Amino acid sequence: MAGREWRFYLDDMIRFARKAMAYTDGLDRDMFVQNELVFDAVLRNLELIGEASSHVPPEVREAHPDIPWRMIVATRNRLIHAYLGIDSDTIWNLVDEHLPDLVSGLEKMRQEL
Repeated sequence: MAGREWRFYLDDMIRFARKAMAYTDGLDRDMFVQNELVFDAVLRNLELIGEASSHVPPEVREAHPDIPWRMIVATRNRLIHAYLGIDSDTIWNLVDEHLPDLVSGLEKMRQEL
């Protein structure tokens, strides 16, 4: 049986990123960190973004260097394995500053395919 079409993983990445952004909409960093339910939900979606990205073929990733593939996978690994704990400032920075750009880049990539 053939595996799942890799393009669907791009859609997953977009969906997971949008969910994380929606969960934090209207929150500041302190509110985010204090709300354990939101914090945990965001962590899970960041993990899922990284997992989905691993199903995008290397040649596709190389053709789209504007997407920070290595950072996405490294973030997933750090979250899954909790290397040196999880830094809430880093997580907030990812959601607040990097996810909107990631969604834009992935949507552009998806439209080009």
